[in-house]
This record gives sequence, C-alpha cells and structure tokens, in this order.
Amino acid sequence: MDSYSIWQLVLICLVVCCAIMALVWVWANKIKNAGVVDIFWSYNFPVIALLLLYLADGNPTRKVLICSMVAIAGFRLGTHLLVRVVGHIREEEGRYQQLRKEWLPNPDRKFFWFFQMQALSNVFLAIPFFIIVTNTNAAISALEYLGAGIWAIGFIGEAIADWQLKEFKKSPASKGQVCNIGLWKYSRHPNYFFEWLMWVAYFVFSLASPYGYWAAVSPLVILYLLFKVTGIPATEEQAVRSKGEKYKAYQKSTSVFVPWFKK
Repeated sequence: MDSYSIWQLVLICLVVCCAIMALVWVWANKIKNAGVVDIFWSYNFPVIALLLLYLADGNPTRKVLICSMVAIAGFRLGTHLLVRVVGHIREEEGRYQQLRKEWLPNPDRKFFWFFQMQALSNVFLAIPFFIIVTNTNAAISALEYLGAGIWAIGFIGEAIADWQLKEFKKSPASKGQVCNIGLWKYSRHPNYFFEWLMWVAYFVFSLASPYGYWAAVSPLVILYLLFKVTGIPATEEQAVRSKGEKYKAYQKSTSVFVPWFKK
C-alpha cells in the first residue's frame, strides 16, 4: 500500500466528506428538511476513521483503537439522529426553520455552503485522528489508555442522556413539558457535555503522539460551537419558544453544561 503524508490524508478525507455533504444537500433540498445534515455530520467521522484505518501507516494497534472509538461514537450518534429526524422527515427542526427564514430569498443556496462548511468542520475537528494514526511508535502509552477511559465515560454518558430524553418524549404527557429526569435533572445539556468529553479524550489520547498538543484545538472548537454557535444558544432559543416560562424556570435552577446539583 502506498504511504500517504498527513496532508494527503487530510485532502482525501476533505474531498470525500464534501462529496457526501453535496449529496446530502440534494436530498435535503428535495425533502425541504436541512436537519439531515446533523445525521451525516456524525456519520462523516466513521467515514474518516475507515479511510485513516486503511490509508495511514501508523502503528496498527493504535490505528484500530482510535478508529474504533471514532467509528463507534459517530455511528451511534448518527443513528440516534437518523431515527429522530426520519421519524419527523416532513417536520424540519425549529432552528433550521429559523435559518430558512433568515436566509431568504435563497435559503437552499446558502444551505449548500452551510453543508460544505459542516464537511470542512468534520476534517478540521479530526486533527487528533490524523496525528494519532501517523504515529508509528509500537508501544501504547498510559496517556492513550487514559484517553480511552475518558472516552468510555463520555460515550456511555451521552448514550444514557439521549436515551432518557427519547423516553421522556415518548409520553403524551411530556408534550410542552421540560425534560427534568435522570442526567437532565443536573444539566440542561448532558448530551453536549458528554460529547465534548469524548473530544477531550481524543486530545488526551493524542498527547502520546508527536505534535499531539495541536489536538487541543478540537475540544476547544467544540466548546466554542456548543456555547456560541449551533449548540446551546439555538437549542435554548427554540426551547424557550416552545416551552416558555417552564423552560426559563429550568434555566434558573439547572446547570447549563456540566452536570451539577440544582440551584
């Protein structure tokens, strides 16, 4: 197999992710539901993992370990979103409806570039993976095992949070109510917190590889996106619109991100 430089791996992954998002945009445009972008943003990470597992020339054990972590996490989240979005395929999520209004008169064109930016973010956030899979050191270090342990906590926590919210929404009595059970009793966004924790885990894992400190950019960017861009602000604005004073009371009593005791 040919040996690829880290920049060649980045370019290959970028081309593949952009092509996937272009096809997803065609589908989203047809069904008028931009929410499908979230599904394939998640699925693009397993795609990157498979490409790196096959193309990178780092230590095989390390490649299998990190690529398995990335693929499992991305596939679980993507499938969770697939079930949620496809179940309401004709009902576009509120935050995308809002963007569609703000981007008039050509929302579909702007959504195309929005989808391409998601592909770019996939590859940019994958910096830890590119660093790790090109590490040829045969020994797996304590830092890498620590990273895998933190990842397991994040993975299980996010899966539990998503399951609890799904179960809450199943009940007809929950319509218009705020999910305040399980992990959601201690954090308004436990799913986001544990997702971020997995990115911290990738950073810790990468510290055992040359230039691993560059991987710090991924959890920092994820944190910025969650707090300032598409995560918490958009989600809470929609929650206030749909649940009103009940959600405002929840905001006052419950930690926004890190699970913690009620105020």
